[in-house]
Amino acid sequence: MKHLTTTLLALGILSTSSVAQTLEPIDIYEHMRIALAGEWKLSDKEKQTGTTAYKNKFVLPLVGTDTTALAYKEIGFGSSLQEDLLPNNQKQMVTMYHCDDYLDCNKLQATHYCTKMNQPQFILDIKHSTKDKIIFDCNMETALCQSGEDHIHQIILEFSNEGKHLKSSYLGWTDQKPNKKHSIYHFDKK
Repeated sequence: MKHLTTTLLALGILSTSSVAQTLEPIDIYEHMRIALAGEWKLSDKEKQTGTTAYKNKFVLPLVGTDTTALAYKEIGFGSSLQEDLLPNNQKQMVTMYHCDDYLDCNKLQATHYCTKMNQPQFILDIKHSTKDKIIFDCNMETALCQSGEDHIHQIILEFSNEGKHLKSSYLGWTDQKPNKKHSIYHFDKK
């Protein structure tokens, strides 16, 4: 009896851990809708680690203030999530996140409307994403992602401080190689 109880307990732990690691695109999307909802402010200068993007003349006045620098809202009854980066700013950009089919979500996609005046399209990297680190890779089936044109090639959203801090990384590529400088921002939930 003791052996049976131990075996059942071990199977329960194994099945729980494998379920916890198996995320579907809809799981990530639903997590994004909840975790990102609302307004975010740019973190203080000291928290802007690993980046100089905050020093941009349009961004620097917002650093450490209570001004909304990032906002998320649901569009189309929750079928899309709109990211508004640096709203009401000359450097404003929008990214739309959505499933290929909300009722049968096989792919989580995004389109980034960039100040580089292009619109790269992305697909969730489900193999490397977790609820704390969500990775979108440029859709290599599109001409822009295959081109040498300067564009955002990867978006990474990283949560910390119990979801109250967000590191948003917009990693650029030119001539099919990573750029030396990227747009990386640290935000705190308002």
